Amino acid sequence: MSQFKLIAPKPNPGPLLPQDGEENNRKRPASSSPPPKIKMEAPQQQPLPGHSSSLGAAGTNGILLNPGGVPLDPAAAADAEALSRRTSRRKRAKVEYREMDEKLANLSEDEYYSEEERKEKEYKKIEDAAPEPEEDSDQDEQTDAVTGLEGAAFQSRLPHDKMTSQEAACFPDIIQSPQQTQKLFLYIRNKILQLWLENPKLQLTFENALPQIEAPYNSDTTLVMRVHSYLERHGYINFGVYKRIKPFPTKKIGKVIVIGAGVSGLSAARQLQCFGMDVTVLEARDRVGGRVATFRKGNYVADLGAMVVTGLGGNPVTVLSRQIDMHLSKIRQKCPLHEGDGQTEGRCKLVSKDKDEMVEREFNRLLEATSYLSHHLDFNYLEGKPVSLGQALELVIKLQEKHVKEKQCEHIRNIIKLQEEMKGNQQKLTSLFEKIKELHGQWKEASEVKPPRDITAEFLVKSKHRDLSTTCKEFDELTSQQNGLEEKLSELEANPPSSDVYLSSRDRQILDWHFANLEFANATPLSTLSLKHWDQDDDFEFSGSHLTVRNGYSCLPVALSEGLDIKLNTAIRQVRYTPSGCEVVAQNLRSGGSTYTYKCDAVLCTLPLGVLKQQPPAVQFFPPLPEWKMAAVHRMGYGNLNKVVLCFDRVFWDPNVNLFGHVGSTTASRGELFLFWNLYKAPTLIALVAGEAAAIMENVSDDVIVGRAITVLKGIFGNSAVPQPKETVVTRWRADPWSRGSYSYVAAGSSGNDYDLMATPVAPSPVVPGTPQQASNMPRLFFGGEHTIRNYPATVHGAMLSGLREAGRIADQFLGAPYMMNRQQQTQQPPTVVVT
Repeated sequence: MSQFKLIAPKPNPGPLLPQDGEENNRKRPASSSPPPKIKMEAPQQQPLPGHSSSLGAAGTNGILLNPGGVPLDPAAAADAEALSRRTSRRKRAKVEYREMDEKLANLSEDEYYSEEERKEKEYKKIEDAAPEPEEDSDQDEQTDAVTGLEGAAFQSRLPHDKMTSQEAACFPDIIQSPQQTQKLFLYIRNKILQLWLENPKLQLTFENALPQIEAPYNSDTTLVMRVHSYLERHGYINFGVYKRIKPFPTKKIGKVIVIGAGVSGLSAARQLQCFGMDVTVLEARDRVGGRVATFRKGNYVADLGAMVVTGLGGNPVTVLSRQIDMHLSKIRQKCPLHEGDGQTEGRCKLVSKDKDEMVEREFNRLLEATSYLSHHLDFNYLEGKPVSLGQALELVIKLQEKHVKEKQCEHIRNIIKLQEEMKGNQQKLTSLFEKIKELHGQWKEASEVKPPRDITAEFLVKSKHRDLSTTCKEFDELTSQQNGLEEKLSELEANPPSSDVYLSSRDRQILDWHFANLEFANATPLSTLSLKHWDQDDDFEFSGSHLTVRNGYSCLPVALSEGLDIKLNTAIRQVRYTPSGCEVVAQNLRSGGSTYTYKCDAVLCTLPLGVLKQQPPAVQFFPPLPEWKMAAVHRMGYGNLNKVVLCFDRVFWDPNVNLFGHVGSTTASRGELFLFWNLYKAPTLIALVAGEAAAIMENVSDDVIVGRAITVLKGIFGNSAVPQPKETVVTRWRADPWSRGSYSYVAAGSSGNDYDLMATPVAPSPVVPGTPQQASNMPRLFFGGEHTIRNYPATVHGAMLSGLREAGRIADQFLGAPYMMNRQQQTQQPPTVVVT
């Protein structure tokens, strides 16, 4: 499989804000800050979070608004503090069982391995054990051991105390039985899982498992056998690379062609081979692994595609890491950001912690606001077209800017209003002053008449004195009012709005870095992501720290490929499927383009979504794939993410930092070389190119791209500190004819339902998905890959789980389901076992 989301961030409706004691995890990419995701559930009549913090050196107030531009309650500032920190996670996926006890979510690598295995790994990896600095306080520490039956169920992504819908469908007799029988089933299931996980290097047979199940739970041997068969058939036990106790069935039943030797195809092929089917894997590349590809030269190792194990708790890759030689190393979460191009401004500057945290809080608030628009206000279509996450983010930013401008305008209007009032008062004062002068003159003239004055003269003096006194009093009152207005004006002018912009240019550059990180997590520009469904899988994160495979992730597909019939350099051209069987026409790319036809009973297609999208079609299907399948192919998104590998003769960066970021100068170039990874023993850096830049730079030469990367590094560390690289590799996954991109994402107009449609097998005659299959028109064409698994898309573990799923589906159809009761068993009364 090609380039999966390497980590970090990729949710069904959840609360807009974290509830009491709960952290709102978001979909994050593999970087200092895996971009967050919003989980929306039943709203608690909570207001859209506002702002109490400021951005920028001068402080830029940000007030989240509703679509009408009215500022909303800013009381959520404290909640934002705990909101998803920037970590090296692609996307934190939660296990399917959401009601699992909290203690079960803390599975660590050390706690998962037995003492003997830990000692063996420590001995092999002693040279890797560089002293690690103290982790950030916000990093989740996995301290509580997950053990026993509950832990086994948790690690297998199952609820320990209830049957799943699939189990209910496969064991209708149990689900319809009394609660005690269901408890018996759950105990047997969890116990078998525990026995397998205790030693996944050795096949767990029914004969070995039965004696280890305590009485009275082992009294119904038929039920134990059925549960064991179910777990084995559906890839919960006996999967991966392990030593078999029982030999492969000598008689092969059914022939299956697996298209693609990625993790999905290899996982399925191994399972089908173990089930007793004849399997051949056809792969167009000259190697196995697909988008799991590792560069190796001398001491240098670098993963060009998938490179991160996204948590151990619940992850099937954890089992593989115990079966094969995988050197897992915890990724440190610290990620310093550097800004500046290193040319016009000299050395790049380190973004201060306060500034970084301020902008990151704003980034999280913006995502919260877009979630509010989508899930609370149903703002998901605009002019009849689905709204993208990028559109919504820019809309919220514009609303913020509008609010800031409105505050400025209101401030200016208040000043003008006061000034107009003062102007009116001044005119009145001037008029009164002239009147006072006139009255004073008249009074003075009247007072000059010497007594005794007649009554008329005396009345004139007193009336003028009265008028003069009244006017002077009015003048004094108006003067006092004018002084008060002057004080108000001075106060207004001394206290303008805290900032004249919502985001300064510097703030926007740092915010764009976070947007680039989010584009990395989804392998696509934000303008293409579905606003409503981009984070639909966030409820299925795995627990534990994220790790890298220091000896290269390709060790996994290489191990899975051992013992399989794999034909490399074999490109598929046509797939024909009929009620009686299938034919696959392939071209050998090494023998002059000669074609071969492979006949089989079923075909498992694990071609990447990018290849299925290709026009004109790279592979032709006869009959053509049904309309509902092709509609899902067209709706879904298939992204692009590229890497620049730089191998040096020495380390010139902080060896204790696994990640450091570079803030771009423009929005358009924000994804260009924005994040550098330091993961391997040899001095190697991997720079990421995401978003719009990923497509643009596929048309730029390697020399130019490497030159830009070196320029960025010199800007950060200084010209004299950065040597020329000894080896370089630049990926171009979109141009790769066997992948046509990196991994899937939920595009605007798509949803998680399309992953289910992609996983649905196809029968020769048209069948509406969800309707019962006819015996004369059973599926012949099956589909696997990261783009076919709704809960774990765009990941290596998702690809593996899809392969296990399809192997079980194919085997059930052609070999029968050994866990289903036959008629004789149905007539027998199962023994009564009291379960407490």
